[in-house]
Amino acid sequence: MKSLAPIALFVYNRPNHTKKTIDALKQNKLASQSELYVYADASRKHSEQSNVDQVRLLISQIEGFKKVTIIEQDTNIGLAKSIVSGVSDIVNKHGRVIVLEDDLVTSPVFLTFMNRALEFYIDKKNVWHISGWNYPLEQSGLGSTFLWRAMNCWGWATWSDRWTHFEKNAEQLIGTFTKDDIRQFNLNNCENFWDQVLANKAGKIDTWAIFWYATIFQNNGLCLNPTVSYVTNIGLDGSGVHCGVNDAYGSQLNDDTYYRFDIDLYEDKLALSRIQKFYRNMKKPFIIRFVNKFFRIMFNGSITK
Repeated sequence: MKSLAPIALFVYNRPNHTKKTIDALKQNKLASQSELYVYADASRKHSEQSNVDQVRLLISQIEGFKKVTIIEQDTNIGLAKSIVSGVSDIVNKHGRVIVLEDDLVTSPVFLTFMNRALEFYIDKKNVWHISGWNYPLEQSGLGSTFLWRAMNCWGWATWSDRWTHFEKNAEQLIGTFTKDDIRQFNLNNCENFWDQVLANKAGKIDTWAIFWYATIFQNNGLCLNPTVSYVTNIGLDGSGVHCGVNDAYGSQLNDDTYYRFDIDLYEDKLALSRIQKFYRNMKKPFIIRFVNKFFRIMFNGSITK
């Protein structure tokens, strides 16, 4: 690897989650050689101030990295604006970035995977996004990594020449996406990602990730996923701003450093079909999903085998 990507970590008011995120990241083999930028948002209301203060004390004591830079906001700007501005600042300075939020626990080889992928695909311009997380999929028949159309934001990376195209403009998307575009954007209607665009337009939510996906989609870009995740999300416990309680996305942490990056720059149809199946299963009533999961564990030993 010619150079290591800087890491951007976005934190707010969850000291326990943040500590676990930092502790895991410090265990990465490349942590001591990596620059870490920590973006800390200010509290929205007085009741959150104590937790915000605890987080800021915690990040002021971070060690174990090549360099730590802390950016503390004076007023609350929200996660979407924080990530968009922070990522833009870093890629403009360094050309690439690895992005984490305060509820993501990483494998000790997460940084190794992300940096190798960034280096491998840097000149393959139709690859726009590297994900460190993946759905808990059946692995048989899949390689160690795959390319597909959608981005995942639970530990990700990109380059400046791709990110420069990012645009958060719901009105523009609504005016240009055809019905077929929306169907493909929704993984052939297996999940309703488009609803997030509409919700942003209506002011019901204020998010950024759906617009990064839309940017990639409009430019016919591809995203790299590991088949087995290098990240697990510990924030699906109701503590996040935009996330409720959900354990369906959990997966084992990958500690493998032997993987193959795909040189055929096409969407992996088998991986896509399994992600579509994942979303279809999510829509089934809880009792059906519980029984199916129970019998898979009974007869296969693991839901990911």
